[in-house]
Amino acid sequence: MYMVYWTQTAHGVNTPHAREFHSDEMRAAMHFMEKLRVRQRAGEGISFVALSSENPHSVGHAGVAETGAGYAWKKRRP
Repeated sequence: MYMVYWTQTAHGVNTPHAREFHSDEMRAAMHFMEKLRVRQRAGEGISFVALSSENPHSVGHAGVAETGAGYAWKKRRP
């Protein structure tokens, strides 16, 4: 799944927006972002155009996990 986020500024007020795209619509999400950027370059109050993705079939939790007490990896330096 993909989400496109952007901010529109009108009369000094920033308004956040988001639009969802299904997992098979990455191309559509990229085209939508480019349309927003074209409007931004034309002088419209659009900023913070960003794409985020999340795999709904992920087997683990997103983020960083702590290692266990027995984990002792060290980088070998010459």
